[in-house]
Amino acid sequence: QVQFVESGGGLVQPGGSLRLSCAVSGFTFSWYAMSWYRQAPGKERELVAVITPTGATTNYTDSVKGRFTISRDNAKNTVYLQMNSLKPEDAAIYYCNARNKWYDYWGGGTQVTVSS
Repeated sequence: QVQFVESGGGLVQPGGSLRLSCAVSGFTFSWYAMSWYRQAPGKERELVAVITPTGATTNYTDSVKGRFTISRDNAKNTVYLQMNSLKPEDAAIYYCNARNKWYDYWGGGTQVTVSS
């Protein structure tokens, strides 16, 4: 049974930091690229960051480059998103995704609110 446990979301002031975690079970974590997506109210879901199965390569959407860092610990079946210098426009529900050529799994999301 595939399970995602996303945590770390919450309310933060502009300029603040949060670290999202996504712990997974039910599949072989190290066989999957892991991504974080986000969806703000009234907007489409967008890819924020992706990391390859070994962690060797990462990519980010332009709006978060230099502020967000995606990482993974294959021994703990966990992917992280360190978010620094948060802006109000970063507020959204953040979703964890696991994907390979055969399967595509999604977590339930964690809310990030950026407000003073």
